Amino acid sequence: MSFLIIVPLSRQSKIALLIQLHLNNLLILHCNMKFSETLIRWYNANKRDLPWRKTSDPYKVWLSEIILQQTRVDQGMDYYNKFISLFPTIFDLSSASEDKVLKAWQGLGYYSRARNISYTARFIVGELGGKFPKSQQELLKLKGIGKYTSAAIASFCFNEKTAAVDGNVMRVLSRIFGLEVPIDSSKGQKTIQQLADELIDPKKPGMFNQALMEFGALHCTPSNPHCADCPFRGECVAYKERKVNLLPIKGKKTEVKDIWIYYFFIQHKEKTYLRQRNSLGIWQGLFDFPGIEAYQKIEMIQVVETFTKQFAIAKRLDIVQESEEYIHILSHRKIRARFIICKINSQWKTRPDQIVEVSLKHLDEYAVPRLIERFLEKRPDTFC
Repeated sequence: MSFLIIVPLSRQSKIALLIQLHLNNLLILHCNMKFSETLIRWYNANKRDLPWRKTSDPYKVWLSEIILQQTRVDQGMDYYNKFISLFPTIFDLSSASEDKVLKAWQGLGYYSRARNISYTARFIVGELGGKFPKSQQELLKLKGIGKYTSAAIASFCFNEKTAAVDGNVMRVLSRIFGLEVPIDSSKGQKTIQQLADELIDPKKPGMFNQALMEFGALHCTPSNPHCADCPFRGECVAYKERKVNLLPIKGKKTEVKDIWIYYFFIQHKEKTYLRQRNSLGIWQGLFDFPGIEAYQKIEMIQVVETFTKQFAIAKRLDIVQESEEYIHILSHRKIRARFIICKINSQWKTRPDQIVEVSLKHLDEYAVPRLIERFLEKRPDTFC
């Protein structure tokens, strides 16, 4: 059995303890200031010239952050410019139909984000008079705005001292401070958020956040980071312990399952048929072709039989051509798609409600997944 003996501190001991705590706090503050100064100095010398960095308009910052989630800057730039051109203000975005927003978003993937910005724009205009909340806590209440995006808007536009932690930040801090906790775990995310909150420059929170993200994007990259001329090389635990390629640590990857989709590109004269995906799941609200899905490969004769039965097609389908297999990778699915190009000899009048008749000349007016866009780029109407 052991006992915890508490010895009362003398007045002198209490003063000494307080002094030591004060000195420790000053040391931490000094280290944090040095980290911030070094980081911002690097940023001012190396930052990219990006349009959303030249504004404190929360609308434009919000759009850029949503677009750039899991999207490279060079690709995201075109989409950002397109959105600003089509919807210069949040009032323009709020008055646009969801279909128009989805069409502008086409090719970026994660279409729920496009639906969210459409909804949130209408909410901000209708309920908040077109003005964004100025604090992270209030921004978090908006649909589609999470912890990172709210921190980015609050710090960039309203100078709130709140750390914005994205994948770049997780990688940089994991390496410099030698954090061996999975960054995709709740513990890892909490640890890194607390560290970032301690390091952030209270006078320049927005610049600090942008600098840390930019450092991860340009310098402390996932592979082949520039360790030789890194301003933190003397302090970086990963560099000292030869763990640069081992950090950050990630947990188990999501299992990716195969799914087979057989699309029917049906033509009658100068028209074809599209299906709007209104059910929950991938590509909600977008248009693709009518077809069938399966968790294993199916012989073509069975595909045609299943399709005609499922969609109640009494007409004869004249198969013109079968496409090669198109592979499309999602976060949890590997889609293996084939397109069956065919004709019918009269109009399809008894089609299901979600299937619409479309002129071949107007196909590009509909918002479609990238998989369908790739197929249409080959101008399949010339096959029929």
